[in-house]
Amino acid sequence: SVNIVAFGNERDGCSEDNQQPSLIWSYLGRSALISQIDSSLSASHVGNPVFTEYQACVFGNVRLVVHDCPVWDIFDSDWYTSCRLIGGADIIVIKYSVNDKTSFQELKDSYVPMVKKALNHCSVPVIISAIGARKNGVPCTCPLCTSDRRSCVTTSEGVQLAKELGATYLELHTLNDFYIQKYFGGVLEYFMIQSLNQKSSEKMKKRKKTQKCHRVQPPQLEQPEKMPILKGEASHYNADLHNLLCGCQCADVAFYPEDLSTAVEAHKIVLCSVSHLFMLLFGVKSPSDAHDASIVQLAQSLFAVQGGDPFPSSPRGVPPCVPPVRVVVKDSVFGSCLPDILHFIYSGAFQWERLEEDIRKKLKDPDKTEHVLEKVKCILKTPGKLNTVKDCKSHQLKRLYNTSLRLFFNTPVLADVIFKIQGATVPAHRAVLVARCEVMAAMFNGNYLEANSIQVPVYGVSKDTFLSFLEYLYTDSCCPASILQAMSLLICAEMYQVMRLQHICELYIITQLQSMPSRELASTSLSIVSLLKKAKFHNSDCLSTWLLHFIATNYLIFSQKPEFQELSVEERNFVEMHRWPSNLYLKQLADYRNYIHSQKCHCTVM
Repeated sequence: SVNIVAFGNERDGCSEDNQQPSLIWSYLGRSALISQIDSSLSASHVGNPVFTEYQACVFGNVRLVVHDCPVWDIFDSDWYTSCRLIGGADIIVIKYSVNDKTSFQELKDSYVPMVKKALNHCSVPVIISAIGARKNGVPCTCPLCTSDRRSCVTTSEGVQLAKELGATYLELHTLNDFYIQKYFGGVLEYFMIQSLNQKSSEKMKKRKKTQKCHRVQPPQLEQPEKMPILKGEASHYNADLHNLLCGCQCADVAFYPEDLSTAVEAHKIVLCSVSHLFMLLFGVKSPSDAHDASIVQLAQSLFAVQGGDPFPSSPRGVPPCVPPVRVVVKDSVFGSCLPDILHFIYSGAFQWERLEEDIRKKLKDPDKTEHVLEKVKCILKTPGKLNTVKDCKSHQLKRLYNTSLRLFFNTPVLADVIFKIQGATVPAHRAVLVARCEVMAAMFNGNYLEANSIQVPVYGVSKDTFLSFLEYLYTDSCCPASILQAMSLLICAEMYQVMRLQHICELYIITQLQSMPSRELASTSLSIVSLLKKAKFHNSDCLSTWLLHFIATNYLIFSQKPEFQELSVEERNFVEMHRWPSNLYLKQLADYRNYIHSQKCHCTVM
């Protein structure tokens, strides 16, 4: 069989032609060598397909399996699956649109290093396909987008990327028969033949080594038991922030109509993370810092902060007992739709079609609906950029929003709590902490001292570990630098009961240990038994079970280390029962050696 893995999206991020077939599907459908095509979707959770799996026959009876992953997010959300896909690939195809400079830059800066790390010096052929005819001057239509799409990806940039990966570079100006079958298909089929030849050669070598003879054969060493498989947990980042709005916890701003009849509560940190207008309104930025006068004018015409200056000058933290800032919404039509707009922002600011539908149903007036939607576009736009969202991809907006809270990570701006740890101070925001961590929600909203304190001491973890923990709460991502740091972060996650972060750390530790060669495992100073005991103590059952299997599978290495004696009786019994190679095999091997020696004949293996 031949396994192909394709990454990337060949369509322009702002293209109107969403029905254009993909490069992989076009090849499978047009190639005369392909038959019996079947496809299926794989999903990380319901409704979010991660990759499409195609199965077909090539060269008559050779099984062809293709995994087509159009979204690079698989590397962020499921590193274990992406490594598994690359590890089993015979050929890798990387696709991008020559008219999507932002996606290409993100591919080059963020995902190519991940691909190189996953390849781990394996000699797997890589094909880089630059797709589309270059067309300059295509304006961006996204109100949140900070990119400039009016420049295209040049040939020299694509060639340089191919050199970094040792890949074959192809330019496909259009997906017609020539480019699909003869150009792309010719290169792909060449690598398929090379892969089949290599596998055939390896199979022949293996067959020669295992040919039976009439002499007594040595005992067969069975494969070790399969390790337990840990599955990642889907992100609930947007759901956490949406629940924060619904629960009205830690609200520090209240919006009122001009008659002050009703109030809609919200949080400055979330609003400022998606809008420069709210940064002006709450004093994070001053009017002199604004690069777009229209945002200042809109803020003054739409909102009024009660009690003085419409642009407060101090965004620093305030005591938790201070009531929310009162903001009057001058536009009554906009104010009536404010709850729907806040739900749109807190849900990730990417469900634009749903917001349009909700406002249209509420107002039942096309002119008023258009008026409110234009205001929302102006509020969300980046200064100096266009302010329309037509044809904008939802996942692009979502990715921008998920990283926007990073601007306020470990900064005193709008901070209302300060953690004291190891003699240092770390500013934070109660709204984010309460939304993302149930333990902190109970701590800041219950009958605890921290509920009415600005300064909160933290014990039991280092400053660096706690910062990594907070970074995950703000950004929904973490990148431990080592196995020990991942274990420290796992302990912190268990302390605050953030289960998804705990699972991420478990997967990181397992992935790193699995990639260690036997020689490195034998010489490392890292104590696996110590990791096992910490995992058990901090209720990481999946990791502790996996580590026991890991010790048993590498029995000949760990049994020679002093730390092996630190295993409990129960752990030692488990390791002995599941050890590899087994005692039975070693006994059979000793008997075989004695037989060979007694017969004074040569070993059939040596």
